[in-house]
Amino acid sequence: MRVRRLAAWTALPLAVTLGLAACGSGGDGGSGGSDSSVVSIQIAEPKHLVPTNTTETSGSQVIAGLFSPLVDYDAQNKPYEVAAQSVTSTDNKVWTIKLKDGYTFHNGEKVTAEDYINAWNYGAYAPNGQDTNPFFEKIAGYADLQGKEPKAKEMSGLKKVDDLTFTVTLNEPYIDFKTTLGYNAFFPMPDAAFSAPGVLKDSYEQAPIGQGPFKMKGTWQHDSKIEVERYDAFPGEKPKVKDVEFRIYQQLTAAYADVLADNLDVLPTIPTESLSTAPSDLGDRYKTSPMSSFQFLAFPTFDKDYSNPDVRKAISMAIDRDEITKSVFKGSQTPARSFVSPVLPGYRDDTTGKSGEFNPTEAKKLYQAAGGPAKIVISYNGDGGHKDWVDATVNQLKANLGVDAVGSAEPKFADLLTKVEKKTPVGAFRMGWVMDYPTMEDYLGPLYSTNGSSNYYGYSNPEFDKLVKEGSAAKTQDEAIAKYQQAEDILAKDMPVIPLRFGENVFGHSSKVKNVEMDLFQRVNLVKIEAAS
Repeated sequence: MRVRRLAAWTALPLAVTLGLAACGSGGDGGSGGSDSSVVSIQIAEPKHLVPTNTTETSGSQVIAGLFSPLVDYDAQNKPYEVAAQSVTSTDNKVWTIKLKDGYTFHNGEKVTAEDYINAWNYGAYAPNGQDTNPFFEKIAGYADLQGKEPKAKEMSGLKKVDDLTFTVTLNEPYIDFKTTLGYNAFFPMPDAAFSAPGVLKDSYEQAPIGQGPFKMKGTWQHDSKIEVERYDAFPGEKPKVKDVEFRIYQQLTAAYADVLADNLDVLPTIPTESLSTAPSDLGDRYKTSPMSSFQFLAFPTFDKDYSNPDVRKAISMAIDRDEITKSVFKGSQTPARSFVSPVLPGYRDDTTGKSGEFNPTEAKKLYQAAGGPAKIVISYNGDGGHKDWVDATVNQLKANLGVDAVGSAEPKFADLLTKVEKKTPVGAFRMGWVMDYPTMEDYLGPLYSTNGSSNYYGYSNPEFDKLVKEGSAAKTQDEAIAKYQQAEDILAKDMPVIPLRFGENVFGHSSKVKNVEMDLFQRVNLVKIEAAS
């Protein structure tokens, strides 16, 4: 999720064509760019703004400013302590987390171990319906918080030692637990967030109280903007700007026009139709950087039309990834024939084998033999700039499989996610993933495990689940990677999704800001950015 997590745009991290005549911004695009203390950043409408319920990139961008993680990652993707003083274990099963002193929530409350314990229990308690719930499943006692009538409301594996120390006991050893703690599911929430123990206030999501470098300025203005201001009591590195306006756009082209006119400061994704001209349009304000996005086409495996792996493999073989990457994305993305990102140790460049090769003749034979549907619908979110590549894909499927194929746009990414969560018929559907934390497991467990937090396609393979579990419990990173690669090989046989492209950050900014950086999680670095004058 990531991503970090599920990504709304077209993975470069995500973009593509929508005519300028169709521009429509929820934010007031003409309000001007930054002054000496304010910067504006384009996002889509978040689905949620509660740390334990945020699994898409726009919400993550906002949350990243409001909260400070226990750990972050260095240039080698190794975790280092941020809000944590230390994270230690002698057996990878019982972990001790000591917090740095001096952190306070934006309402003045001192951050304590209980704030983490309370937030994690809230996220894990099934009736609360939090999207990151499965990320707590490795903690002892998690199972007792599941079901319609759970046996308990608190995980037995979380124990307070003192105000700044708590222990986390897992069900079994997990080599990457420290690495996972950079994910927003593991942020704390203050007492003020709750109306009663374990009961979140309805108002909290509209103005989340965190312990990060920025605090909310007012409330979430849905489909318009979210404003935050620097929190001067933050004990970590201070932001260079005073205020940030996250401006919500429905169309990328509207945002691109605004950044060209200096009416928007940062556009994290250049629309695909503008990739050819963006370098000259923006000059040295056109930027690229590595990122972890993975674009794929998912199938409702519970639907009889797509339940046969051969149908899914045939569709994969009928798509010319290289041509679409070249013609639509102008080479700004890389064709994907694997299920994990190239930025990670353990990545292999071709795990799909023949199923990832463009072979229209064999694709048609396989599709007909497998009894594929006469019509293929590809659903996508209209606010993410996916129309061009979806159109190109359906045209290839028409030509190469002899089927009727159409694209179907949902207004927002949140709308598409809601439909697939409810198993509303949408046909095949585009998905994007930006890592939650830098491990192979994060590209496998959440997306394809039977109870994975972002397994929207109903895929289930016990052997896959077993291998991911064994990788998590491995004693060394090399042993873990070997298990994860075996699990990835199973995905190549079952093909619940079709890998399409790996992306990079391709972004632009106004003349009013400098030091604009984007990380592997598709987030603007809110601490580094500053006014140009």
